[in-house]
Amino acid sequence: MRQHEIGGGARGTGGGARRVVFSPVDNRARVDTVVRRIGDAIELGLLADGEQLPGESELAAQLGVSTVTLREALMALRQQGLVTTRRGRGGGSFVSLPEVPADDRLRVRLRGWSTEELRDLGDHWAALSGAAARLAAQRTEPEDLHPLRRTAEELAHAEETATRSRLYGRFHVELAAAAQSARLTREQVALQSEVGALLCLVLGSGEYREEVADRHRSVISAVQDGAHESAGTLAERCVRESTARLVAVRLTL
Repeated sequence: MRQHEIGGGARGTGGGARRVVFSPVDNRARVDTVVRRIGDAIELGLLADGEQLPGESELAAQLGVSTVTLREALMALRQQGLVTTRRGRGGGSFVSLPEVPADDRLRVRLRGWSTEELRDLGDHWAALSGAAARLAAQRTEPEDLHPLRRTAEELAHAEETATRSRLYGRFHVELAAAAQSARLTREQVALQSEVGALLCLVLGSGEYREEVADRHRSVISAVQDGAHESAGTLAERCVRESTARLVAVRLTL
């Protein structure tokens, strides 16, 4: 019997990934940590556009911070355009999904990376996703794979490049959540916030979108079958292929 953690579902994505978003933050630089935690989750689509965040008292308690710290963080998120606040009845703080930069701005951002840095990033990403897939195959029950299946199917039919990049990143975050490792999930969220938008530069092709969706489905099948080595290898190949495409784009700049 695989190790199994029971958790409720949630709007937008799997409950495991969301629980990590709202888990207590590190004691150091708490305002910045809250801003980064919630901001990364919004940019990855782990929190849905227009979704209402928990009330200040509840959210502060979940994150293990004071309401003063939380208010400072929410103010910073509003300044970044990631959160809007409504007053009065039915009011509160709501998620505002950011626009992904246009291709020319993304190319400028990619130019800031050397090919060696991109390959190093790919190695780190492959290590994270490979480990997550292997652990998920050992720990996850079939019913816990619904978020991953949903994300893979949404990616297969996504028309907008920005949506594809968010779903790609979300899949790998949910894979880490399926491994029932909060640390792996946090690492994956941080990595996706760093590289996620750049994937727009390689996901414009409908053919490659289908290829990625098929690779994701293969990872899910291996995880469901408990084939941990196969699951890890498939996840690593998926990541390395995407990184290689990013490197190829970088070489043209």
